[in-house]
Amino acid sequence: MNIDLLKRLCETPGVPGHEHRVRALIEEEIAGLFDHVETDPMGSLLCRRDARGGGDAPAKVMLLCHMDEIGFLVSHVGEKGFAYVQPVGGFDPRNLFSRRVLVCTEGGDLKGVMNPGGKPVHISSPEDRKKVPELSEFFVDTGLGAAAQERIAVGDMVVMDEPLVEMGDKVVSKALDNRIACWLGIEALRALGDAANKAEIHVAFTSQEEVGLRGARTAAYRVKPDIGIGVDTTLACDTPGVPEQDRTTEQGKGFGLHVRDGSFIADRGLVAEIAALAEAEGIPFQRTMLRSGGQDGAAAQQAAAGARAVGIVVGTRYIHTVTEMIHKTDLAAARDILAAYLRQAG
Repeated sequence: MNIDLLKRLCETPGVPGHEHRVRALIEEEIAGLFDHVETDPMGSLLCRRDARGGGDAPAKVMLLCHMDEIGFLVSHVGEKGFAYVQPVGGFDPRNLFSRRVLVCTEGGDLKGVMNPGGKPVHISSPEDRKKVPELSEFFVDTGLGAAAQERIAVGDMVVMDEPLVEMGDKVVSKALDNRIACWLGIEALRALGDAANKAEIHVAFTSQEEVGLRGARTAAYRVKPDIGIGVDTTLACDTPGVPEQDRTTEQGKGFGLHVRDGSFIADRGLVAEIAALAEAEGIPFQRTMLRSGGQDGAAAQQAAAGARAVGIVVGTRYIHTVTEMIHKTDLAAARDILAAYLRQAG
């Protein structure tokens, strides 16, 4: 399993609207895998592999793999150099205390720390310590003092600064949501190899998913797929304190066959087809549903005249934190089902 690629993807900064570094990494990695590659006006990377051995009007199968991670944009730099930020993506403020961050500027990346305003524990009252700050109360300290005003501009991106680590059969990193999908979009095509594909295969590495599936909407409208597959993470709440009915997935039990969430309901026939294929190929899977949230499969389903759509997802613990955790066998199962489906689609 190519963990080195996953590490490089996860550790490369790229928040909504600032996916350019991730896109450049992917462009280098996919050399020779596709027949046509272009970047659209939204910054999504659109890749096409022509049909091989099919009819004159092959079906279009589209994988949608978003590149962006949750993060921040600088909104103000004060006279003393403290940089205030606005979130791009959904954060729980309880996970943001005392974080190391990277401020990505035109002149280079700056190390920083993120904390909320207020008193430290030694001089705070019991009531102070119970308070959960609002996102607007957090700021970044780069240690530069007033000189930060000359180095940091409004609009610069800020990401968590944490490395990917392997822990037994698990991988832990920030930005597994959704660099997992970028990895799968590349590795599934590599697994397909030189096999004939009757369908015209499109892999869209999309922008701005975390702020409303924006890149996927324009990419899907451009491609107009017959079948859209949203490739993403989902919850794995198989941890203490979560009722069994809310676990969504359990790690180590295979890829997630995503049936519904707050943005779409998967095509019943497509769900059945992929389930049957997984069983025939001996690929472990589990059906998944979310009460809310969304993913790029919804954009494909609703583009132009519409498409049949489904999600292929990987259960992830502690999602939208710097400790996102996946099981390697679940990731491998997602790669294998995507490659198997692409071999026979069309």
